[in-house]
Amino acid sequence: MQQRMDFLTILGIGLGLSLVMGAIALGGSVAMFWSLNSIMITVGGSFAALLVNFQLPQITMVYGVTKNAFQQEVQDIGELISVFVDLGQKARREGLLALEDDLNDLEDPFLGNGLQMVIDGLEPELIRDIMDTEITATVARHRMGQDLFKTWGALAPAFGMIGTLIGLIQMLANLDDPSAIGPGMAVALLTTFYGALLANLLFNPLAGKLAIRSDAEIAQKEAVVEGVLAIQAGTNPRILQEKMKAFASPAQREEMARQSETPDTAGEEVIYDHA
Repeated sequence: MQQRMDFLTILGIGLGLSLVMGAIALGGSVAMFWSLNSIMITVGGSFAALLVNFQLPQITMVYGVTKNAFQQEVQDIGELISVFVDLGQKARREGLLALEDDLNDLEDPFLGNGLQMVIDGLEPELIRDIMDTEITATVARHRMGQDLFKTWGALAPAFGMIGTLIGLIQMLANLDDPSAIGPGMAVALLTTFYGALLANLLFNPLAGKLAIRSDAEIAQKEAVVEGVLAIQAGTNPRILQEKMKAFASPAQREEMARQSETPDTAGEEVIYDHA
C-alpha cells in the first residue's frame, strides 16, 4: 500500500482561487478585496465556534483529517486479490498455520489481524464480528472528520454574515459623510464573500472528498473480511479470486481480465483448477 498526493484536490482549490482572483482583477483592484478584519471574523470566529461544537480530541484531528484530504493510500484491488490468491494457495497446500510466516510481510494491518485470528483458530462468526466492529469504528471515526468540515462549512458563511452586519452597523453610525457609505458597504460585504468562498471552495468540498475516501476504504475492508473468511473455509483460489472481483469496478475487472490472458497468469489459473 503506497501513499501519494491527490493532485486533483490541489488542482481544484488552485484553479478555483485563480478563477476568482482573475475575475476580481478583470473588474478592478485585487487589493480592495483584502480585509484583515473580515478574515478575523470569518476564519477566527468560525474556528472559535468549532471549539464550542466539538471536543478537544476532535479538534486536534483537524490537521490529520486535512492531510488525508490531500493524500491518499493507494491499494490496487488487483494487488489485493493477488495477495489473497497466493495466501489461499499456500493455506490449501501447507495448512493455515503456514500463513504465520507471511504476517510480517503484509502491509495492511487489518488483513494481518484477520489472518492472525484465522491462525489462532477462532470461529468464523467471531472473526467476522470482530472485523465488522473495527469497520464500524472506522466509519464513525471518518464521519467525525467529515462532520467537522461540514460544520465549518456551515459556520463560515454565518460568521461572514455576522461580519457584514457589524460593518453595516459601523457604517450607519457614521452617516455624516455620504462619500464613505459606498466604500463602507463594500468592506462590510467582504466577510460574506470570505465565508461563501471558504465554505464552497474549501470546507464543503473537503468533507465530500473525505466521504469518498471513506467509502473506498470501507469497501476494501469488507473485501478483506470476505477474503479472510474464504481462506479459513479453504475456498478454491479460483473461486476466491472471482468472489473478490465483485468488489472491483468494471474498469478494474477488465484490466484484471487482460492481465489474466498473459502466459504467467494463465499458468496460475491452471494450478487453481487442480488445487
